Amino acid sequence: MTPTEKIWHNGRFIRWEEAHIHVLSHVVSYGTSVFEGIRCYSTPAGPAIFRLPEHVRRMVDSAKIYRMDLGFSIDQLAEAMKELVRVNHMDACYIRPIGIRGYGEVGVNGMKNPVDVYLACWEWGKYLGEEALAEGVDVCVSSWNRIAPNTLPALAKAGANYMNSQLIKMEAIVNGYSEGIALDAAGHVSEGSGENIFVVRDGKILTPPLGASVLPGITRESVISLARDLGMTVVESIVPREMLYIADEVFFSGTAAEITPIRSIDRIQIGKGRRGPVAEELQKQFFGIIHGTKPDTYGWLWPVQAGVPVAK
Repeated sequence: MTPTEKIWHNGRFIRWEEAHIHVLSHVVSYGTSVFEGIRCYSTPAGPAIFRLPEHVRRMVDSAKIYRMDLGFSIDQLAEAMKELVRVNHMDACYIRPIGIRGYGEVGVNGMKNPVDVYLACWEWGKYLGEEALAEGVDVCVSSWNRIAPNTLPALAKAGANYMNSQLIKMEAIVNGYSEGIALDAAGHVSEGSGENIFVVRDGKILTPPLGASVLPGITRESVISLARDLGMTVVESIVPREMLYIADEVFFSGTAAEITPIRSIDRIQIGKGRRGPVAEELQKQFFGIIHGTKPDTYGWLWPVQAGVPVAK
């Protein structure tokens, strides 16, 4: 990670090196954080943030589920992120807003602890590698299931949830895979450690529903919109594990992964063993919009220059 100059903390900019927390902050012992991952892309009209209001709203929703008052509105946080990119003179970057329960009382109940909000940004390339966008990645079905319903809230993008994701990711890496696919508590396909998943079979695109312990991905929703507008059939449906092996295509979606094809699962080749036509067409449309070479008819890009409103 290459540091940038400034990080936003509770309404003011501080130097990157000053962004510290106390070791006894509630978040350290109990994982009480909510966060987002947002990409800012370089376009011919300057840097633009992808689906900024939707990302901020999801963070606010995550905080509400965990009874955390971030102290800032959606518009305030969104404008602060635009200013963050400007202050750090970034043309393209990854933005990490995070809200944490900070230093105060030590105990499971963190409601008396202050909530601190930080916004940071830095350069970050393709999450699973540049080559993966065309050639695909090799993944496995993890031995770790996704969090079960009514245990931890899967709809919240919370730090504690990602202990589960770490187990999935680390197991995959040590066994020679790029990523792992987790099943839900019922044994159905859920998602990757940090990505949603799509399965193509006989011209139909399937993706697990929110009830399968998946995070409501912003890129996931974008892919669904693109596919349907291209005349493709998309169904949110329970996906059995074995469907992965006999699919024509399987691909990930996510802020970091964008749209990344999967070429093998558990050493079984998927389709032709590289990117298929559905993923390729969706990539073409998606990257065209985010890089400014196709019209942004969805209103997904938010220029960071001053004076451009955030609220829709």
